[in-house]
Amino acid sequence: MTEELNIRYNRQILFPKIGKEGQRRLAESRIAIVGCGALGTAHAETLARAGVGYIRLIDRDFVEHTNLQRQILFTEEDAEFRYPKAAAAAARLNEVNSQIKIEPKISDFNARNAEDLLSDVNLVIDGTDNFETRYLINDVCVKAGIPWIYGAAVSTYGATMTIRPGSTPCLRCIFAEMPPAGSLPTCDTAGVIMPIILNISSIQTSEAIKLLCGAFEDLHNSLIQLDIWNMDFRRIKLEVPDKDCPCCGKRNFEFLNNFRQESTVLCGRNAVQVLPRNTAGLDLEQLADKLKFIYPVEQNRFLVRFSTGEFDISVFADGRAIIKGTDDQAVAKSIYAKFIGA
Repeated sequence: MTEELNIRYNRQILFPKIGKEGQRRLAESRIAIVGCGALGTAHAETLARAGVGYIRLIDRDFVEHTNLQRQILFTEEDAEFRYPKAAAAAARLNEVNSQIKIEPKISDFNARNAEDLLSDVNLVIDGTDNFETRYLINDVCVKAGIPWIYGAAVSTYGATMTIRPGSTPCLRCIFAEMPPAGSLPTCDTAGVIMPIILNISSIQTSEAIKLLCGAFEDLHNSLIQLDIWNMDFRRIKLEVPDKDCPCCGKRNFEFLNNFRQESTVLCGRNAVQVLPRNTAGLDLEQLADKLKFIYPVEQNRFLVRFSTGEFDISVFADGRAIIKGTDDQAVAKSIYAKFIGA
């Protein structure tokens, strides 16, 4: 800890539960945030300002104007040019704190890459919007013994719990089966207000700081549920891990070991994400050159976007495409094959 850093984090160091030793631990910590939406951007800003030394931001999507109401790191310019969320968030955080390392990963988080993306961090924080991805995070973290913090927020309701593999129940101990598709409200169907985002994120990031500083005795050890509109707060004390849990009890990592999807419907957006069959990536310049004589093409260093009139297609450097204008996966795959290749 240099004198400059002692000054920068002075008010945080004065808090006795952190102090100079805790601040040093934060500076040496490596974390990953999966999802750079509303919760993820709130987590990232809080922990970047707190001085966490390395933050990896993982997100597959780009910024849209509907994000600006609640996703605090993005600007109108980001939405106008459709910058990838991970890259736009990293650019903003580099202005907030140039003394830490921010690594954006513009990538779909899936069973092919999950272990590589999380294997070298001390902590994972959930900023996602679906249970399948959370179960995958849970599989990776339980398998590797990495603590992670679950969080969800929709409408005015939110929930969070902190998972320490081997010490606490894992996500599947509490939610044994994935909810049926369409059974839960989403931000696209039920809306969401900023206060619930900030409240759930504040609990998640407080827990993150405790974990990184080694203050395990101060963790809340609960499943916390909160409705900010009605001011309803529920705290369910966690017991011991379930020995019959398919994940942490039987160590059956089914979400990690079973990569199933080449395409995913993006809930509420009339869009489908299509994944490439190989992971070699794509030459965006070459693609833009091929398309520009047929369709108006917009391009930045992260993606190529073009419209056929019926479909709006955004193609990323890793070969993924988000095809807007359909929620039929077969149609989306056909469009992908036509313009990008099989």
